Amino acid sequence: MRMSELKRHEVINVCDCRRLGFVGDLEFDPCTGQIKAIVVPGPGCICGFLGREKEYVIPFGNICRIGDDIVLVKLEEKTRRG
Repeated sequence: MRMSELKRHEVINVCDCRRLGFVGDLEFDPCTGQIKAIVVPGPGCICGFLGREKEYVIPFGNICRIGDDIVLVKLEEKTRRG
């Protein structure tokens, strides 16, 4: 799967069935080239102006399943960055 295809996937938390958004970026380990985490941008502030509130950084181990159009993750609130 390519990064451009993964960006079209919506991310859903299986703990509370909340929609987190769409995949925005990936974090890689520069030494091994493996994916460390997916990054989901948080909701925009004031109609998308003035940047974004927070983003979700979800470790690759917390991904439960990658489907045709969604990514199911197990997310604790402490993985939020902002």
